Amino acid sequence: MNSEASFIHSRNIYAERIRPFIGKPVVKILTGMRRAGKSCLLKLLMVDLLEREKVPATNILYIDKESLEFEDIVTYRDLDRIARPLLGKKGGRKYLLIDEVQEIGQWERAVAPLSARADLDIILTGSNAHLFSSELATLLTGRYLEFPVYTLGFTEFLAFHSAAVADRREAFRLYLRYGGLPGLHHFPLRDETALPYSRSVFDSILLKDVVRRHAVRNVPLLESLGRFIMDNIGSVISAKRIADHLKAQRLTVSVETVQHYLGHFCEALLAYRVPRYDLKGRRLLEIHEKYYLGDLGLRHAVLGYREADISGILENVVFLELKRRGYEVCIGKLQNAEVDFVATRVGDKLYIQVAYLLASPATVAREFGPLKAIKDHYPKLVLSLDPAWGSDLDGIRRLDLMEFLLAENA
Repeated sequence: MNSEASFIHSRNIYAERIRPFIGKPVVKILTGMRRAGKSCLLKLLMVDLLEREKVPATNILYIDKESLEFEDIVTYRDLDRIARPLLGKKGGRKYLLIDEVQEIGQWERAVAPLSARADLDIILTGSNAHLFSSELATLLTGRYLEFPVYTLGFTEFLAFHSAAVADRREAFRLYLRYGGLPGLHHFPLRDETALPYSRSVFDSILLKDVVRRHAVRNVPLLESLGRFIMDNIGSVISAKRIADHLKAQRLTVSVETVQHYLGHFCEALLAYRVPRYDLKGRRLLEIHEKYYLGDLGLRHAVLGYREADISGILENVVFLELKRRGYEVCIGKLQNAEVDFVATRVGDKLYIQVAYLLASPATVAREFGPLKAIKDHYPKLVLSLDPAWGSDLDGIRRLDLMEFLLAENA
């Protein structure tokens, strides 16, 4: 199997979630950071239609907005015009596939009426977390399903790089260092090749999805803010704290501007804002959230890899894994203590603490203590990299963090 075929096959974790909805009367939308693998997923689904479902190629319209071939499709009117020949074909279901749909102005105006057709199935991708935040998006309310796509989890990373890395522990070290961009499978996993590629991806996203989209004029300020977020993963931060930090570097900035720029990073899915949840008062707190990155390789390409940051790095890895598994994630606050992650999905909840090593009684007390104070009966986990450490303490499970990432169900 060639590298491209292997690459597509390795993202089947997402394809299997989408396939049951093919042919159903809802628009399927794959959302995720650029270069997270959405395009290959879309191509995999198209191959399914051609080979599994025996759909004639003439009944499929595939539009790739990153290709010069489709640069003339700029507005919803252009999209409507291009789609008409497909809609006029007789017999059989038709399929409209659009990669990076947000590049088409007011795309919802064309997609909404098309989605009402019984003979047309629509699958889209987008690199914008707020794809449906506009007033126009209300046209699609109740008529779409969103499928978030993330960069490679550790299991996928092993599949992509199995030929180059045989030992799991070594693979995990490389995963922490270089992250999970699917495109890394083209390169040797070394600093001189992997990090320049990741840096180019970061620069491209920053230019296309932040600077151009939001007409950002103060690019150096934006970059400084990005470095601050990267430098503080896993730490509670506020817009005021960031503004004060930047002012100390002689960069004039208002709290409002910082808030806008933070929103831009999250909208481009370069970062995720994670709110804090008061476990006693059972309410979300509106200040002092944390931010985690869409891929750690981008951080290390910009800042370099620092062993001293291992705690925040491991938290970021676990956060992304929880998101891949379909959990909503927040930070738990319990009086003066904190639970790293409260992860919820339908009928399920997990409390998780993440530590590098449980190397002292004080560390054990810090990690297990907040979980002991929670009186409900949902699972409580402490994840660390101590391979020989015990597996249980007062009903709280201790798991090897790497094994947690490899588990199919958790």
